[in-house]
Amino acid sequence: MRSTLPPLRALQVFEVFGRCGSVSATAQELGVTAGAVSQQMKVLEQHLGQPLYCKDGGRPSLLPEARAYHQIVTAGFDQLHQAQELMMQQQSRADLKISGLPTLLLKWLNPRIHRFQAAAEGAAIHLEATHAEPRPHQQSELFRLTYGEAAEAFPHKQALFLDHCFPVCSPEFLQQFPEAKDPRKLREVPWIDINWGAGYSAVPRLADWLASQGIDAPRQKPKSVHSLSSLALEAAAGGQGVVLAQASFVELDLELGRLLPLSRDSLPMPAPYYVCWGGAALQRPKAQAFLKWILSGAE
Repeated sequence: MRSTLPPLRALQVFEVFGRCGSVSATAQELGVTAGAVSQQMKVLEQHLGQPLYCKDGGRPSLLPEARAYHQIVTAGFDQLHQAQELMMQQQSRADLKISGLPTLLLKWLNPRIHRFQAAAEGAAIHLEATHAEPRPHQQSELFRLTYGEAAEAFPHKQALFLDHCFPVCSPEFLQQFPEAKDPRKLREVPWIDINWGAGYSAVPRLADWLASQGIDAPRQKPKSVHSLSSLALEAAAGGQGVVLAQASFVELDLELGRLLPLSRDSLPMPAPYYVCWGGAALQRPKAQAFLKWILSGAE
């Protein structure tokens, strides 16, 4: 007689926790609270009747028995993902499958992808915006637009561009706070922060830009903090404050006049953005054309 399986949700949280190594990173990947992660871990421990992790120097780590269990659980979820991918592949008639970081797709690729489609006679494209990097079995037939070290997981990659950052705000905000035009007074006006998480601590923020100008950090706390650059840009366009924007993400908003540059002095990003692809991604002529197009058009 087979034993009763634990709740699937608890197993999913455990699988992500074992890969990410922290409650906060697990919560971020799953889009839930840290409390929900801890609760599901307790549910699984109660079902199994034994602890799964301990805190080693303040950082949680799986116990030896739990690591072996995690390998098997991960293999099971890989099989589920492969089954899902198979069904999606059978249903999809897209010529190209492109996965990418949400803001990179929204603010950089989306405004220009129609040019490729026109040149490629209306190629059908399936776009998937996700922070989570594709698993190895998902990489074969897709392109991935990503940032920094995440590109190392792919069999093939090519740098697209190295971005740079400078402060921007809306015309309405500048009218209300004209002193924002003076870098020395920029630290005194309302501002918006972008925080990608602990794994991206080297990505410049407004305080870093001010420091590069010999100016102290902002006097007040940010009005809001966003994990997505696109959300922060929308908040700035809505007149909520100044934000340190990446040039590639703010290009269209500057052209439309929704946002204005407060300085052209900029800070470089610490790593480039990449286009990555798997072994079977270039089997179709339109996929080959897409790779050639995106590499020739990236600045």
